Amino acid sequence: MIEQVLTIGAYGFTESTFIDALKRAGADLFIDIRARRGMRGSAYAFANAKRLEASLGATGIRYAHAKELAPTETVRNAQRSEDAANGVAKRDRERLGAAFVAAYENECLAGFDAALFARTYLGDARRPTLFCVERTPEACHRSLVAQRLAAALSVPVHNVHL
Repeated sequence: MIEQVLTIGAYGFTESTFIDALKRAGADLFIDIRARRGMRGSAYAFANAKRLEASLGATGIRYAHAKELAPTETVRNAQRSEDAANGVAKRDRERLGAAFVAAYENECLAGFDAALFARTYLGDARRPTLFCVERTPEACHRSLVAQRLAAALSVPVHNVHL
């Protein structure tokens, strides 16, 4: 029975603080909703799919990849344009742009079926965790998915931080 939907991003964490935060939050299922499951640079190598899956597995947290929830290139380009217009770097973004939200909801969430998602991915999870890279959920599509899923399941959302 789902107790709450968790979200987490990679930015700002080290591998050990990331895993510790997930354990403290009681995460038992980790759902990667990125299209490309890698990150550039040694500081975030822990978030590359194979390494991440191994680290999570060692702690008893199941890993799943829900690529269908990843923003399309068109949706990502909408955010890039807004970031460029506002002079904001991806890692410094605090909120998703209106164009991204509209495009993501239209292209990725229009047909989102929370019951099907739950049957496909959640199993016996109590605290599934939606993952992408941005530090704050408001700057990431995971917040949009979490809101939809939590509303459909009548559970709260908790954003995991350091």
